[in-house]
Amino acid sequence: MADTLTIRTAGLVTVQDLGRVGRSRYGLPAGGAADQHSARVANVLCGNDDRAPLLEITALDFACVPSADILVAVTGAPADVTVEGSVRPQWEPVPVRAGETLRVTGIHRGLRVYLAVLGSFEADYLQGSCAPDTILGFGPALSSGDELVLRTACPPIDHPFSRIPLFRLNAPVLPFPTTWTIDVTDGPDRAEFADTGSRLFDAPFTVSPRSNHIGLRLQGHVPRRVTQGEILSRGVPIGAVEVPAGDELLVLHRGRGVTAGYPVLAVVTATGLSALGQVRPGQTIRFRHRTLDQAVTAHRTQRHSVDALRTRVRTAFDALRIRAPDAG
Repeated sequence: MADTLTIRTAGLVTVQDLGRVGRSRYGLPAGGAADQHSARVANVLCGNDDRAPLLEITALDFACVPSADILVAVTGAPADVTVEGSVRPQWEPVPVRAGETLRVTGIHRGLRVYLAVLGSFEADYLQGSCAPDTILGFGPALSSGDELVLRTACPPIDHPFSRIPLFRLNAPVLPFPTTWTIDVTDGPDRAEFADTGSRLFDAPFTVSPRSNHIGLRLQGHVPRRVTQGEILSRGVPIGAVEVPAGDELLVLHRGRGVTAGYPVLAVVTATGLSALGQVRPGQTIRFRHRTLDQAVTAHRTQRHSVDALRTRVRTAFDALRIRAPDAG
């Protein structure tokens, strides 16, 4: 009989990965983890492939119990992580014994927490990804009592004398500020806003409660298009900062439809998108302009930090004789 991870307190949790790469040509949203950096790091800390299934826990408390000894990593927004009531660190591998209750509570400053398991677990796939698609009704949120089939167990890992944590891997942690700074590059319609385009950078915007994984609605001093004429519907990238005729900005995220007809003033960078995936309703955002070269450099720096972490994880796992199976 297969070992399982049983959900005890579901809150709002889904099975995610890094999304459907290259499927926009078929009209499918990319989907996937809203904070791709935290999701990627969680899997790397467990020795998994970057794209392995993991859990995305949004805002609410969560608890689960494994039927076998496992190794997990919890990343993303700051939260209280406990195993059988004992505090455990985020952004480091954490052993959990069979029958012990792992809880994630009090998520704050950010919106989403990611939980990966060494070896990952079984998941259904659509077009190469297990990420939910709300339009097609694929990948519903998990409920209390649901069981995820584990792909592997992990022998007990513990310090034999002092019970101090075994891992100090120095994972690259995102900052979680009160006011978020989101990097953007120029969008295809920047010239249509003339001087009003600078409003994007002059003052903060507040995130509306009507925001979701499809896009964020922002309230503030909105730029205005100065040219006339209709814009035909066309393909739009993830991160497009759209300016409708009303009093809000729209920032498209990973659940966005692949076409739209609003003018695109700017586009959020790859690193900015991960930060944007953590912004809570009511928090404020300040946009920061970046050139394409600056955006690419920041993305490469972040990815290099994850690659360096992967090397440290492999070294630690080899020393502890932890077998990290391919969970891609």
